[in-house]
Amino acid sequence: MRNPKLPFLVVLIFIGVILISQTLYTVDETEQVIITMFGEPRGEPIQNAGLHLKLPFIHKAIFFEKRIMEWDGNQNEIPTSDKRYLLVDTFARWRIIDPLKYFQSVNNEDKAQSRLDDLIDGITRDYISKNLLIEVVRSSNREMEISTEGETSTTAAADSLKIRLGRLAITDAILAEVQKIVPQYGIEMMDIRIKQVNYNHDVREKVFDRMISERQRIAQLYRSEGMGRKAQIEGKMQKELNQIESEAYRAAQQITGKADAEATQIYAEAFSRDPEFYSLLRTLESYRQTIDTSSTLILSTDSEYLKYLKRGR
Repeated sequence: MRNPKLPFLVVLIFIGVILISQTLYTVDETEQVIITMFGEPRGEPIQNAGLHLKLPFIHKAIFFEKRIMEWDGNQNEIPTSDKRYLLVDTFARWRIIDPLKYFQSVNNEDKAQSRLDDLIDGITRDYISKNLLIEVVRSSNREMEISTEGETSTTAAADSLKIRLGRLAITDAILAEVQKIVPQYGIEMMDIRIKQVNYNHDVREKVFDRMISERQRIAQLYRSEGMGRKAQIEGKMQKELNQIESEAYRAAQQITGKADAEATQIYAEAFSRDPEFYSLLRTLESYRQTIDTSSTLILSTDSEYLKYLKRGR
């Protein structure tokens, strides 16, 4: 037989579960909570992690981040005091330190990010526009490497390039100014930094063209120096080659002269031993070099040139 109290128990259990779920809530270590009643905050913010109680259906728990959050601004075109238009991109880190004030002023993260957009971009624009380009780009008056006519030298920054504040000091000033304002929203600004600084598109194209022209000029200078160095090396090489050839020719002439002298001495010794035989050999050698099948000689019968031919008859 069916128990008539079972449906009632089921209803009681269901109501109990709903009451417990509406009464108990858990706060994570990365969260903080405020309790509202009909849209109005009640009590102090709850920042301790664990299980907590609230009145069911009347109280509502609204959770907020306790961790550090990121703000990444849009790239804005800002003129410097020397009329240079820059594209400046900034980022920041912030957190909620007073959930109650945060809820009453901005209510949620989207509105907080929008409020930070207006605040940080506006203050950044004010500080950038009050300073020179070099103040935004550089952070110190350290010695710079300046390239002139293709040669790189290290020199101290010129007086016209000396900075008063520098990029880090400007960003610190922006951070300090923002930190004065954001506490009214229950926010603590942890840090602000300039992520990127660049010329706008039109100026950037001109800068790139000027850089390309300068690099081409320096490259041409290097090529000219290289050609001059090449000519110098080739001239030195030719000089050394001529010197080597001259010394070799002199040595060859000395060897040839020595050989001729030795040959002459040998000929003289041979001539002194048998002058007639030597004269015969030399004459026959001259016949071989001067008379051939295509040569015609017209000589008198008493010519000395034919004396050995006459004797052979």
